[in-house]
Amino acid sequence: MTFEDLKITRQFLNAIEDSGFTKPSPIQEKAIPPINGGQDVIGIAQTGTGKTAAFALPLLQKIKYAQDSPPRGLVLVPTKELVIQVHGVFCSLAAYTDIRCIALYGGVGPKTQLEELEKGVDIIIATPGRFLELYLKGGIKPRKIKTLVLDECDRMMDMGFMPQLRNILEVIPSKRQNVLFSATFPERVERLSEEFLLWPTRIEVSPQATPVATVTQLKTAVPNIRTKLHMLAHLLTVVYPEERTLIFVRTKEQAESISKFLERTISGGVRGLHSNKAQNTRLHAMELFREGAIRVLVSTDVASRGIDVPDTKLVINCTVPRNSSDYVHRIGRTGRAFRTGVAHTLYDPSEEMYLASVESYLPSKNVITEVPLPDVITIEPTPKYEAKDMARDIDYQKRKADPTFQGAFHEKKNQRSQGKSRQQRSARRRK
Repeated sequence: MTFEDLKITRQFLNAIEDSGFTKPSPIQEKAIPPINGGQDVIGIAQTGTGKTAAFALPLLQKIKYAQDSPPRGLVLVPTKELVIQVHGVFCSLAAYTDIRCIALYGGVGPKTQLEELEKGVDIIIATPGRFLELYLKGGIKPRKIKTLVLDECDRMMDMGFMPQLRNILEVIPSKRQNVLFSATFPERVERLSEEFLLWPTRIEVSPQATPVATVTQLKTAVPNIRTKLHMLAHLLTVVYPEERTLIFVRTKEQAESISKFLERTISGGVRGLHSNKAQNTRLHAMELFREGAIRVLVSTDVASRGIDVPDTKLVINCTVPRNSSDYVHRIGRTGRAFRTGVAHTLYDPSEEMYLASVESYLPSKNVITEVPLPDVITIEPTPKYEAKDMARDIDYQKRKADPTFQGAFHEKKNQRSQGKSRQQRSARRRK
């Protein structure tokens, strides 16, 4: 099938050719016709398979050209990084038209965005919070919105956007087309879709939580964080000395300390990306990574769904995500547009249960291959404070899985108590 077969008009075909795409992806083949036909659609596909263009092309064709009226299309996404990414796709596809698209997100003052809205806009790409803020300031008049797209809806629910989403659904017209897209579609999102989608067409080009087939998944057991740092340096200097790499961690402190370590250790440039960074700093770091001016980006999950850099060859999970669906989105940053990629997960003893949960979440054909720690890696001793932190985390996981579990510390206390009782009995017998 070609884009012409999907009845894409010439101005958009020209933009598609400029972007270097020759034929539609499976999700585009299946989603574009029903969206063009005005149906409500639920689309489920892996990250990096063209989901954004699958809803952007029919929405742009529906808008056709700029008009002196309020916005007619609304796309809601969970993070500012994703707003910028989706906005970039819309602008590139609308290059041969006069359709006006605007990106609305927090972290910057609303004044400039209100001024842009006053000039006129046809399609809004926004985070839910900023959309509501500007609506309440009178900057957005939603009465003409005919199409609503929720992208990464599961992530929006994870981030607590449900109240804002319901408020937005109350202020935009009830007669509209609704489109939901995501790589995962858990039961609670399905319940949400039942609230406002009318007989939706469900399109699933691969089972939920299926990583792209072109990504090779590896895992290595590492005893502690210092040894993980040695392994990171080995991967980036010996195994993949020139590849553009995304490193994911769980906390802001980890992102900051690991990025500083790698700045001293490897060549090619390193930046850290987390929510404590100023908005302009985060955007600048992402732009440098996208342009290839830096080779490594160390990030929390704030960027797991907001980075579309097809040249990213390697994703390293320096910590195992607590939410299994986040794993799919992390490794979806490589292998994009059907390129090959590698996802390597480093896990310590406290993360074994999290990794087991991830592996049970993935379809059976998606195997994470165990790779032993290379002999050249120096295995550092685990400090007492880190061993205690890992033990507490393991206790927490076991208690969560089994509410009757009382913890390793409790067991040690019982053992000491039992040992003391035995000593007392032996002393009484000797007397």
